[in-house]
Amino acid sequence: MKKFLSLLAVSLTAVMPIAAQTTIQGLEKQAVEIISKMTLEEKISQMMNTTPGIERLGIEPYDYWNEGLHGVGRNGRATVFPEPIGLGATFDTELINQIGDVISTESRAKYIVARKNKNYARYTGLTFWSPNINIFRDPRWGRGMETYGEDPFLTGSLGTAFVKGMQGNDPVYLKVAACGKHFAVHSGPESTRHSANIDPSKRDLWETYLPAFRMLVQDANVEIIMGAYNRVYGESCSGSKYLLTDVLRNQWGFKGHIVSDCDAVDDIYKGHGIVKTAAEASALAIKNGLNIECGHSLFALKEAVEKNLITEAELDKALIPLMMTRLKLGILQKDDNCPYNNYSESDICSPKHTALSKKAALESMVLLKNNGVLPLKKDIHTLFVTGAGAADAFWLMGNYFGISDRYCTYLQGIISKVSSGTAVNYRPGVLENTPTKNELNYAVGEAARTQYTIIVMGNNGNLEGEEGESIDSDTKGDRTSLALPKSQMDYLREIYQRKQAFAKMRGGANNSESGIIVVLTGGSPIDVREISEMADAVIMAWYSGQEGGYALGDLIFGDANFSGRLPITFPADGAKLPDFEDYSMKNRTYKYMSDNIFYPFGYGLSYGKISYSSPSVVWNKNQTATVTVSVTNNSAIKTTETVQVYVSAPGAGKDAPLQQLVAFKRVELNANATAEVSFTIDAAQLKTVEADGSSKLRKGVYKFAIGGAAPSNRTKELGVSVVEKEVTIK
Repeated sequence: MKKFLSLLAVSLTAVMPIAAQTTIQGLEKQAVEIISKMTLEEKISQMMNTTPGIERLGIEPYDYWNEGLHGVGRNGRATVFPEPIGLGATFDTELINQIGDVISTESRAKYIVARKNKNYARYTGLTFWSPNINIFRDPRWGRGMETYGEDPFLTGSLGTAFVKGMQGNDPVYLKVAACGKHFAVHSGPESTRHSANIDPSKRDLWETYLPAFRMLVQDANVEIIMGAYNRVYGESCSGSKYLLTDVLRNQWGFKGHIVSDCDAVDDIYKGHGIVKTAAEASALAIKNGLNIECGHSLFALKEAVEKNLITEAELDKALIPLMMTRLKLGILQKDDNCPYNNYSESDICSPKHTALSKKAALESMVLLKNNGVLPLKKDIHTLFVTGAGAADAFWLMGNYFGISDRYCTYLQGIISKVSSGTAVNYRPGVLENTPTKNELNYAVGEAARTQYTIIVMGNNGNLEGEEGESIDSDTKGDRTSLALPKSQMDYLREIYQRKQAFAKMRGGANNSESGIIVVLTGGSPIDVREISEMADAVIMAWYSGQEGGYALGDLIFGDANFSGRLPITFPADGAKLPDFEDYSMKNRTYKYMSDNIFYPFGYGLSYGKISYSSPSVVWNKNQTATVTVSVTNNSAIKTTETVQVYVSAPGAGKDAPLQQLVAFKRVELNANATAEVSFTIDAAQLKTVEADGSSKLRKGVYKFAIGGAAPSNRTKELGVSVVEKEVTIK
């Protein structure tokens, strides 16, 4: 009987084979087979972002262009998180991973609904051109808000966490496909990006511009890389043999597909003048490593094949990574084995996702100054809220944003917290970038008479951003100055002067229970010298997403504690910065700046008082350094401290950075509590990039600085606790 059942099982297996487990090798074989069935015209049609369906092969139309920097972008209702520069201020890799996971969940749910409706429009797909991991090297760059800041290690760490959250953890299938952009050396100016050639030193290239990309490729297995508009060493970044083939594929082992920035193939012959025609540009780009174009120039590939500029076999090779991406997403042809097919509309903007957005907003806001005015008591007698951004949801959004079905403005968030017995008034009082026409402005008098005035001022997406977005900018979204618009500064000055005069008239009464709180918005550093003199408290709120108002209310009134830290240096004087078009890192970012620092990288206050002591650094035989430090909360309020470890290598300040971030960790400390915090730092993080771009672990004395901000003279002036310890590596 057993023998019969065994034979029957074999027979049934032959008739109804068990579904084979999907493997990468199996998908590769499937990709080659699908490509072999395509005509030349069909192959070319699949190499631009908007692809038609091929019905006889079971392939639906698909558009590769989708955005998800801080939530599913440009595709209707979705949870909106803080702009990436604000996410950088969290220094929280776990949070960023969770945000990536939420974005991919909502995108899958929206994709399923769209396909049921036969909607194949742009922004409905699963290939996301996010994150932007360029280095925010110059605070005037309009698109710096899209990045995680000025530090390669922080950028790479957060970018890696984001990509892992987006792509999921299945060994074969992708939840969505994430993209590291813009490869490489892309950081403004916006007006010259289509024609500029950048010739960085090999040290700057490998020390600053490439490390985050390498982390995404090798640590996160990112599926897509986007080439930049500009040239590097004379080659278009969207058609560079050096960047796309030699570095990305051959040195780093990248296996995914490479997409051009939009119309960057056009720039190869129009903007850069490398070749003369679209056919030549298309052939050059594909031969040098590009797989797909955002745009339409690759239609010229048929002409390129006919003129023997490229072979059909080379097109086949370029198509394989593209087909693999859609196969790994389970969407090239119907694939029931994909584990990500069962999301629903209930997953979009769920209460859990909303709570995570608020958590991100809470962690992102940075308290720059507080003379004791914060936290406010909820039962204060009078409060005036004002400023161009106080009641405008657009000031929460930044760029590349999605659209939530709920936005809490800063005014709403404040009102949700203050006592119902408090007399609260609101007027905008000022226009974002235009002088007030009416000399009789009631708002100034209101501000002068109230106990506390909260002014929401700063930048928004009309003033800074990408070249075609910022309609109130005459420099295509970049900034020529770090100062805020004159209209806003004049308004603050008038309020300050009237408030001072009113207090003097009353004989200084209630001065201890009054003040000005400035809430700054925007995605880049601001000249805060004069602002900090007039304000009793200054908060950098960035573009804080849909829950920004609720988060601000919690923080101002003490229901939450500030924990955000600056992911970029706030210079003292923007006029002293190097030329915007100079891509050398000299005197840029905390790694190479010794002065002109007003608020240092990593800086941020809280309602607690933190001190560091007992640092220890041990160099281990396994080529790692163990760093240990005691961190104490010297206050009666629970506080989260971001412990940061910086290293100065032999040659620091001469042929190595002054210091560089090598580790960080958020640590929760109860009232009056002390915690011992340890880090294990690999030798690879301590290596110095040499002039030729190679890296080595130099022998000599390494100085480790552990504390609450990047070490500098200004850091000491601000009273930030930083302790140091040296270790010799032989």
